[in-house]
Amino acid sequence: MNLDYLWQGFAVALTGQNLLVGFVGCFIGTLVGALPAIGPINGIALLLPIAYTMGLPAESTMILLAAIYCGAEYGGRISSILLNVPGDAGAVMTAMDGYPMAKQGRAGEALALSGLSSFVGGMLGSLGLALFAPLLSRLAVGFGPAEYFVLMIFAFATLGSMVGSQPVKTLIGCALGLMLATIGLDATSGAYRFTFDQPELSDGIEFVVLVIGLFSISEALIILENQGRGMTVIRELGRMTARMSDIVRCTGATIRSSVIGFVVGVLPGTGASVSSAISYTTEKRLSDTEGTFGKGDVRGLAAPEAANNATACGAFVPMLTLGVPGSGTTAVMLGALMLYNIQPGPMLLTEHPEIVGGLVASLFVGNVILLALNLPLVQIFARVLTVPNWLLVPGILVLSVVGVYSSHSSVFAVFLMMGIGMAGWLLRKAGFDMAPIILGFVLGRVMEVNLRNALAISGGEISILFSSTICIVLWIMAAAVTILPAYLSRRARVRTLQPT
Repeated sequence: MNLDYLWQGFAVALTGQNLLVGFVGCFIGTLVGALPAIGPINGIALLLPIAYTMGLPAESTMILLAAIYCGAEYGGRISSILLNVPGDAGAVMTAMDGYPMAKQGRAGEALALSGLSSFVGGMLGSLGLALFAPLLSRLAVGFGPAEYFVLMIFAFATLGSMVGSQPVKTLIGCALGLMLATIGLDATSGAYRFTFDQPELSDGIEFVVLVIGLFSISEALIILENQGRGMTVIRELGRMTARMSDIVRCTGATIRSSVIGFVVGVLPGTGASVSSAISYTTEKRLSDTEGTFGKGDVRGLAAPEAANNATACGAFVPMLTLGVPGSGTTAVMLGALMLYNIQPGPMLLTEHPEIVGGLVASLFVGNVILLALNLPLVQIFARVLTVPNWLLVPGILVLSVVGVYSSHSSVFAVFLMMGIGMAGWLLRKAGFDMAPIILGFVLGRVMEVNLRNALAISGGEISILFSSTICIVLWIMAAAVTILPAYLSRRARVRTLQPT
């Protein structure tokens, strides 16, 4: 297996500038992850326009965003353990056993053990990315416009079947993203679509404006809305190192969950919330012989933490090799690459090995940095939980306005961002997730271009979408992930209702 791109990537990641960028990203990501409900997407959305306007090269920007992503996965455990409030959706399962450990006076041990589990999951996930990205990239070289269009259908089908209890709202979110992607000048016909005679919309909605509006502005409004709800912080951390007996006890759970997390991360549209739930329930079935899960079992803490970080690495595989984001966060990062006029896909590794290699190598380096940061500085990160809303919300709003205006120099873009933020706030109150909208927006443009190219090649014959083996396999996979979950759920209900 040729790993020359990885050695080239280490040469990129270990330069002075990129080491500094990675360190800053890890530090900021951990702080962002520690704040309840903020999550990696908001951190990336806020810093993306700043990094872009600073003139950082594409590889440095991707290293920064990847470091924020992984740092937020580490940081999400802090509020889960100390507050019983997950830092993001992926940290929900961490609170199941982390918070009971904290109430038992073992908060420091829980934080240290979760940091070690996150490190193992991140390193194994990075190894999987390094090994499988070139293989999948070589396979994807055979993709043409028709295959790419069907691949997008599979991505949407996977997303709709993996979200759990709200598939309808998820698909509506994807549809909204697809609709937003059609705004602007049609490159084929030259017609203006849904611009409402606003010349500023002739190029469509800018990616940065949409991301910051949907995530950062709506998040600030959610924080203001919930500011009256009190939270009790556990301040007595106790012993700050993990016991060797607990580390040994968690070894199997950590390795198994890392593998589960990486595999789930590779599937488009899944994310850490799915992998952490699967790893926790799997480990509970395998190991919970004494009924201690949910009461402070170290294995119940280690499993979701390892899965979260492995998933973050696995999500880069489809993004880099197929141009299909594996999660909402990688959808934002895919949009960041497009800001540099770089199209992710099977040729990315050949045309820009410094970007792929630098990002993969930075994940290895970043996990070491995060372990070194999190163990000795966890008490400092825990203090982030005491940041008052009167300081947090204005900070988010100022960074949002500065980021959008600095990258577009347009007051219209700032007002559009605010309007999108208000709409995002209303959608979140109605129970919608913002990630499907971003996935629909990012994939929508690629989907439309490939559909038109495929139909141009076939002279308008729709049969081209079923003409190759790859297309047929992808159609079957899309049908399978759409039908199987409903079939299995119905079968389980029937078995439950049957008399014993």
